[in-house]
Amino acid sequence: MRWLVGWSSAAAGPVPGSGGVPGARSTRARTVLPVGAQVLWGDPDPLWAVGDWRPDEVRVVHAEPGGGDGHGGGYGYEYGAGYRDGSGSGRGGANGRRNGTGDAYSGITRLAVLGQCRASDAQLRVGLFAARGGALRHLTAWPGSYTVVLQIGRRITVLGDLAGARPVFHTPWEGRTAYATAALPLADLTEAALDVTHLAATLACPDSPEALGDGTPYAGVRRVPPGHALILRDGVPQVADYEPAVSLVVSAAVADPDVAVAGVRDALVEAVRTRLAQPRFVPDPGSGEEAPAPGIGADLSGGSASGTLALLAAGLPGQPGMPLGFGGQAGQRLLAVTFNDLAGGRDPGRAAELERAHAMAADPRLHHVVVQGGADALPYADLGSGPLTDEPGPALVIAERHRARLLAGGADHLVGHGARQVLDAHPARLADLLMDRRRRHLLRPVTALAKADGALAPLSVYRAARRLARTGYQQGVEDVAARLLQGRFDDDVSGGSAGSMGLAAGSGAGSALFASLAAMAWCRPGPAARWLTGEALAEVSVRLQDAAARPAPTERPGERRARAALARYAADHRVFEQAVAVPDQRIHAPFLDNQVVRACRALPEALRVQPGARSAVLRAVLAASGIRDLPPGWGANSHASTAAAARAGLRTSVEDLVQLFEAPLLADAGLIEARVVQGALRAAAAGEPLPLDGLAELVGTEVWLRRLLARRGSCWTGTDAPGQRAVAGGVQRLSL
Repeated sequence: MRWLVGWSSAAAGPVPGSGGVPGARSTRARTVLPVGAQVLWGDPDPLWAVGDWRPDEVRVVHAEPGGGDGHGGGYGYEYGAGYRDGSGSGRGGANGRRNGTGDAYSGITRLAVLGQCRASDAQLRVGLFAARGGALRHLTAWPGSYTVVLQIGRRITVLGDLAGARPVFHTPWEGRTAYATAALPLADLTEAALDVTHLAATLACPDSPEALGDGTPYAGVRRVPPGHALILRDGVPQVADYEPAVSLVVSAAVADPDVAVAGVRDALVEAVRTRLAQPRFVPDPGSGEEAPAPGIGADLSGGSASGTLALLAAGLPGQPGMPLGFGGQAGQRLLAVTFNDLAGGRDPGRAAELERAHAMAADPRLHHVVVQGGADALPYADLGSGPLTDEPGPALVIAERHRARLLAGGADHLVGHGARQVLDAHPARLADLLMDRRRRHLLRPVTALAKADGALAPLSVYRAARRLARTGYQQGVEDVAARLLQGRFDDDVSGGSAGSMGLAAGSGAGSALFASLAAMAWCRPGPAARWLTGEALAEVSVRLQDAAARPAPTERPGERRARAALARYAADHRVFEQAVAVPDQRIHAPFLDNQVVRACRALPEALRVQPGARSAVLRAVLAASGIRDLPPGWGANSHASTAAAARAGLRTSVEDLVQLFEAPLLADAGLIEARVVQGALRAAAAGEPLPLDGLAELVGTEVWLRRLLARRGSCWTGTDAPGQRAVAGGVQRLSL
């Protein structure tokens, strides 16, 4: 896991008694330092990069009188771990230097960009100047996926991304505010306990900001919402949005569809070019661990999202694939990986996907690799091993399934995650069209939704959209709070958050239609809510009632639900990255990049709600790039095959899962009753139409708690480091 961490102090000036350690927090000559960190800048407000960052993923720019290196004027630039003296060591330049007034912050203006960012040195300098004038959004407009930390005098600003795949967390600590891009290190630093109510909210209403708020599984550690910046001055935090929201009162101007699609094309091409432009990484062959292939690879599942990225990467100028001299597949060909699920059951849709993947792999610029997945690659396989992720998530139950595929990929591997969330229209957007009095645009999407399962019921869809358009935010949230108290989940049968991290909703007659109808609400219970205890649901209901009492948001219901669904998916994707981590590999999801998310949001709602809109947009993207020969059926849905694999994995591992819930930590926390969940697992394995993604969330959370309990060590070192297993100790207390 890679993360950055720093803090903003309430007192000005360097920290006394630091013993010459750059950025060390000291009290009576005792220090606290992150384990395995490289200092980006030192006192008075230090910043570290922790983990296996590559040299090209860390860039620091200084702007100050006298220059960034303490030797003359201009700007100082730094790359990677080899920082110049005076730039990252606290021995000169802007780090820890006082001027004649004795103010340690005077003249400090510096910018750190961590991740994949295509901005040139000149663009970073312009961004630094613009940020001094307050233009924070400018720092998020470069192609790529990255985190920005800006310090101007006493003010520190940390910017995440629009989707939430690169989150920012903060917590108060000894009179200052510590911030990081991971929550667990901050929990270690403050010796935080588990926030059981937040875990209940995550299971009860996983994609509802009203229930989750800005909390995390760790008490006192807060999350900065996507599209917002954390601003710290003298240790005092403030959260401000840098992205304008759509107004509930005034409808946005309707964009030209052709121009909007061209914007998506340009953003996607730039996102792929950003990955191709970075130095090719060659894993260390002497590490003794299995490693991916050198260079760049891509998923080629047969779906439209992964296929678009693979074909774009293979068709762009340059050498998209592996470096010359590393195997027979080296050269300009892109490594394309297809997963063939041999144990998930025979599904016509999956067979068609494989045929499309093979057809696209006939491109001579692609080197095609097919990974055969047996029973050991089914969901729920090998839950006893795996890394501890920052937060729980359903991705934990499918980690082994995807690790085998990614291990066959490149050191930099492109995946199509997030395409559905940024391109497809959330069903609640139909209410937005009604609020704009654009009823004629409803005919095709309403008919398509009604026909999803072969039953024509367009009037039901229209009534649900009209009901949402006429329901106020406060009333909608209060209704869900009442449903939780009464235990009413009947309209969510086999629905849930379909497609969440590859775990589709359960099968059953009318499931897609019921899920769409249930999604047309300001807020809704999650698929796991039906298995929570009454006490846990009551606590979440109180949270919802408190949210309803606060001022209503200015967003329209469809826009708000779409943003919340994207944030939920991005959080799950982050857990996925950590759970399937392969040494020396980076997983790239260009659809979650800022510029791609913005371009997709510019698509007209009337275009987004049309049936097949995602495949039509991606087909236009490829056509504009010169790729027009696509296989028949390109863009078809894949929900059925993922649902079949989930059910097959549940049948195979049901006895192990039942044993997992013999004495679950979730029951010790008062969130579930063990026998109820055990019965649900057996029933789902027998074929009953229960929400499989809800069971995956319960299993994933239980596995995460057990890994947290088994954890040893801490993210911090030094003579003043906090207790070793503060959070894990909190889990242990649940079982006493």
